[in-house]
This record gives sequence, C-alpha cells and structure tokens, in this order.
Amino acid sequence: MQDLKLTIIQTDLTWRDPERNLQHFDALIDTIAEPTDLIVLPEMFTTGFTMQPKMLAEPLKNTTFKWMMGKAAEKKCAVMGSYIVEDLRKYLNRLYIVFPNGKSFFYDKKHLFRMADEDKFFTPGKERMVVKLKGWKLNLLICYDLRFPVWCRNSYNAGEYEFDCQIFVANWPEIRNYAWKTLLAARAIENQSYVVGVNRIGFDGNGISHSGDSMVIDPWGLKISVTLPHQKSVETITLSANKLDAFRKNVTFGRDWDKFELK
Repeated sequence: MQDLKLTIIQTDLTWRDPERNLQHFDALIDTIAEPTDLIVLPEMFTTGFTMQPKMLAEPLKNTTFKWMMGKAAEKKCAVMGSYIVEDLRKYLNRLYIVFPNGKSFFYDKKHLFRMADEDKFFTPGKERMVVKLKGWKLNLLICYDLRFPVWCRNSYNAGEYEFDCQIFVANWPEIRNYAWKTLLAARAIENQSYVVGVNRIGFDGNGISHSGDSMVIDPWGLKISVTLPHQKSVETITLSANKLDAFRKNVTFGRDWDKFELK
C-alpha cells in the first residue's frame, strides 16, 4: 500500500443550479496544481441538500456523471461526490467515485435524514461500498450515516481490516457541528482508520447555515488537515500508509472486536 494523496473541496453551493455549480467546481478543480489521487466533493454538490428530486434528478450516467468522468481523465485521478439520480423510477442520493480509466462505483445513502423528510422523497440504499485505490480500501458514506456506528463499523478477519479509510460527504448544518466533529473523530478511533469528512459552507435555500468544518482525521482521532470553518478551501493531504501500518501493529484492539453481521 502506497501513501494516498487526496484533495478535499469545501465551498458554498448555489441552490438548485447544477450548471452553475459544475462551473464553480470546474474553477476550483483547476486550482489543484499538485498531483493528487482523489478529489472529494460535498454531498449533493450540484444542487445543495434539496427535497426536490422530481425536478432535479438526473438519469443514469448523464450530465454530472459525464462531468465527473471528464474531470477524472483531465486530472488523472479519481473524483467522488454525491448528487440526485433517478434509477428504475426511484430517486437516490448517490455517491459516485469515478476513475480516469473509465471505471466507476457508487453508494446509495442508507440512512435518510428524517428531520428534513429525505425519507419521504428518496429510496434508501441497502449495500455498503468499499472501493480500492492505490491499495487503500475506502468505505464510502454520506452525511447522516455518520450517526450510525454499526453501519460504519470496521471488521478484522484473517489479518485484514475491511477498510483503511472512511469518507463522508455531507451537507451537515452548523447548528450541529459539534456532533459532526466529535463523531468523525469517534469513527476514526473506533475503526482504527483514517476518516475524511467533506462538508459545504454557506446558507442553503432553506436558510440553513453550514460551517463546513471539513477535516481529515488519523487513526488516533487527531485532525491532520488545516481547512478552516466558513472558508472556501481546496486542500490536498497525504495519508501515510506507514503511519497506519505502524499504528495497527502497536494498537491491536481490532483483533478483539466483536463479530457481527449487517442486516
């Protein structure tokens, strides 16, 4: 496993305006000068967190998907972010990761945010998605999933961890940013993995404020990124493979984890 370089983009989003948001992210991605392996965008990065899927959902592998593929090829790295997709007459909050070789994988948000009626407009996903990149196993998750430790739980079998890094894309409100920051650290500590949380800033169309507080956390639960709240940021961070390996060799809690099955 090699070191992994990832770029997290924290920014405001234009409410329900996919074209303008894609243009905005075009400009932000163009500022990435150093090589990176993965670019991570927020949840519903083309629209903001809206409950209007009938108006805004895209057909499978349409405009936003093609844009992501184009960016992956242009920057020679993987690109990931969630947007609203219609699939088999169902509306999904779908997180795609696309690769410069044309391959792609997706995760559909399992835990729909009832307090915003997301469960009334979207269909929940059923399967977790762990994707490999440069030898790293990445567990892809969306926003409200962060509050469900069983769904986020790592496992250790036959000397192997199920994942090495969890990535949460979000539209997490500022009013609950203490929970966001605390739970990201908790997920890193309990799963003996890196954790990445990428959140938006600014006010959405419902007047809800978002502070961002995007961060990358190491297996000790310590923040290793420098992104500041309320500020637009494009930050590239290196995840150390040696650091993770040394940590897991010295801190062997994973070998004593309880076995479980998700249903």
